[in-house]
Order: sequence, then C-alpha cells, then structure tokens
Amino acid sequence: MGNSSLSLQDSFLNKARQENLIVTVHLTNGLKLEGKVRGFDNFTLILNNSGREHLVYKHAVSTIIPFKQGNSFNQNRPSYPEKKKLEALAEKYSKK
Repeated sequence: MGNSSLSLQDSFLNKARQENLIVTVHLTNGLKLEGKVRGFDNFTLILNNSGREHLVYKHAVSTIIPFKQGNSFNQNRPSYPEKKKLEALAEKYSKK
C-alpha cells in the first residue's frame, strides 16, 4: 500500500475525529477511556474528555467503539437481532 492511501485504522479514526464522535477506548490493561478523537499519528491518539486531553499509545489499545445512534460505521450492516432473523430465514429456505 502506498503512502497516499489511508489505512483502515486511519480511516476509522479520521471519521470519528471529523464527525466529532464520542468513542470508548478499551485498553489492554482493562481500563476504559471515553472522549472525542482530536488527533492521531502512527503511534498515538489524542482523546479529549471534558477539556482534558489524554495521549494514548496505540499499542495499549485493544478496542475502539464509537457511540452514535445510527452508527455510520455500520450503516449497511443489519443489527444483531435483524442478522439473527436473516440467518434463520436463510437456513429455513436453504433446507427446501
């Protein structure tokens, strides 16, 4: 991949930053941080929570979950209950 293309990680963080989304960052030590992504580079991200900025090293992050109703990250994906219904229907009709 060339330098001009964004990685999936960068795209995800950039979208959260641009849309001013509140995210929950789960760290590998079990701590959870909440806030808005203000910036990031290859090794760190800056998370703002009520005016306090946290510099978080990416190697300490296990998961980042955006909080947004109608989450645009999963816009074309069915919700979990809808997915289960679709899987049940697919199984029902595949047996015929």
